[in-house]
Amino acid sequence: MAGGSDAAETLSCARCSNPASLHTQDCFKASWSSHKSVHLKAKLSSLGTDGAGGQNSDLASEGWLYCLRKGQSRTPKLPPFNWTGSLRPYPISVKRNVPAHIDKPDWANDGVPKVEPNSDWQHRVEIKTPDQIERMRETCRIAREVLDAAARMIRPGVTTDEIDRVVHEATVAAGAYPSPLNYHFFPKSCCTSVNEVICHGIPDARKLEDGDIINVDVTVYYKGVHGDLNETYFVGNVDEASRKLVQCTYECLDKAISIVKPGVRFRDVGEVINRHASMSGLSVVKSYCGHGIGELFHCAPNIPHYGSILVRSSFANLLHFIFMFNCPKCFMENRGNKAVGVMKAGQTFTIEPMINAGVWRDQMWPDGWTAVTADGKRSAQFEHTLLVTETGVEVLTARLPSSPDVLPWLNK
Repeated sequence: MAGGSDAAETLSCARCSNPASLHTQDCFKASWSSHKSVHLKAKLSSLGTDGAGGQNSDLASEGWLYCLRKGQSRTPKLPPFNWTGSLRPYPISVKRNVPAHIDKPDWANDGVPKVEPNSDWQHRVEIKTPDQIERMRETCRIAREVLDAAARMIRPGVTTDEIDRVVHEATVAAGAYPSPLNYHFFPKSCCTSVNEVICHGIPDARKLEDGDIINVDVTVYYKGVHGDLNETYFVGNVDEASRKLVQCTYECLDKAISIVKPGVRFRDVGEVINRHASMSGLSVVKSYCGHGIGELFHCAPNIPHYGSILVRSSFANLLHFIFMFNCPKCFMENRGNKAVGVMKAGQTFTIEPMINAGVWRDQMWPDGWTAVTADGKRSAQFEHTLLVTETGVEVLTARLPSSPDVLPWLNK
């Protein structure tokens, strides 16, 4: 028989302080949630890697598996992939439950949005009614408070699954539904994007490490409308290049918000963001954009964060276009921002620039959700839900006086 551990001889109950051998069933039952958390952390701490880079399969029997096919299947082994950076997926936990009394979007049960894809608001930009605006204010306030709860969790040693648990529980406690959960089969209640992940990272069993950066993206559904925001945070001691990347990304969003008002072209948002990122030697992701939001999670307008290609002198433009039209691949690589339309009072949409330390291009992990930088370098993102007013803009997901002090440049 294999040798065991003497840990049981030294363990004591955190609630009654009795040694494990004298711990009563009544105390155990009363403290089950605490015990479950301790056992989960012990399991997660045992996760290792085998020679092929696959995760230890100890948790598979408890439902912890790798995600595949946009959340529609699972596997006990790390999928083969030409990883672009050092990050790897870890197993994910089972889907979290939402109480029956919570109002749910139409994808909650089967993963398929019904109203959104065929809505007229995919082609026209909705002007919200006063009632819709008031509901969005309330929903966005909840979303901000949920994100703040997640931000307070971030430190080395915490798993992204634990962050997801906090997001899920805080959302449900507010009477809301976590919009990402089962949206096109997304398996979790928020997105956690670490280091080279651009967006849509799936919370899993990986522990955050000192020096990481992590974006947490939260959307909640409450009173029939959605509120969406995200922020990127430092984990412990982060290198100077990563600090500059994250701060520049925040500034890109801040500068973009500053131009929002009636009459401004949607494509101007990308010009502002592209200019500021380029001045810092960074690149703007072109594969994902800001979007309209309200009773639909995603709708018109689409708001690209990159700029137009028409920023050179006339002669330079001529040479550039001759080269591009003789090279279809180059034409796609240099596609410009062709967003149509202007901002009008009553519109609600997100601006959410994703800024990369290296090239702008992305690749998709085998899970079908996690977008990572093509060169493995780091990426950062910030997002707000905005309301265009008669005179400017209202940031519906703005930071609160109670928001945690986690963005150091705001104190300067």
